Amino acid sequence: MPLFKLSDEIIFPPPETADENGLLAFGGDLQPARIVAAYRSGIFPWFSPGDPILWWFLDPRLVLFLNDFRISRRLARDIRGKQFTVTFDRAFARVMASCAQVRLEKGEGTWISNEMYEAYCRLHDLGYAHSVECWQGETLAGGLYGIALDRIFFGESMFTRVSNGSKVALVALVDRLKAADYQLIDCQMTTRHLVSFGAREISGTEFLDQLHSFIQTTVPDGKWCNDIF
Repeated sequence: MPLFKLSDEIIFPPPETADENGLLAFGGDLQPARIVAAYRSGIFPWFSPGDPILWWFLDPRLVLFLNDFRISRRLARDIRGKQFTVTFDRAFARVMASCAQVRLEKGEGTWISNEMYEAYCRLHDLGYAHSVECWQGETLAGGLYGIALDRIFFGESMFTRVSNGSKVALVALVDRLKAADYQLIDCQMTTRHLVSFGAREISGTEFLDQLHSFIQTTVPDGKWCNDIF
């Protein structure tokens, strides 16, 4: 099946028409309305700097149902030791930039181009994109960011500069999402790291069913910046 080229109109092809690698479409733009429409359908942008915008729908899909979340005894002990302070939406731009920089420092590529950075910062300003910051004193020890729609959080990336930094941020995120009646975190791609926390693969069809059940509105929930854990 030929790859679908997006136009100025915000319309995506059916997610089920993605190829075996998950590639669904190309083109369009990264305006907030298009990105929000994509996430509501389980679609996300992912492309290397210099390439056209590529849109993906992965099947199977790694998700973390919040009631399945688990952590190791060692991590629970470290959290009780209060080595870190966790905040929400205090340093979104720094978290996103750090996710890219840490990957580059490791010699890995990053999809967080200037175009993506600017697009998600706009979504943050609109109240759709959120960050979790893990601090050790004045040092940004780790963090993560993603998109929130109704009762689903779509995780995008995380980073660690101090051991357990991103793990502590994830635990705080899950606690906050549970308190707000969220149901799951979309983890997109399968990694052993996320599986160790209880994430599991579900079919694309089941994932779409979850989206249909738990996204009834795309009204943003605003900034989370008053929260400190």
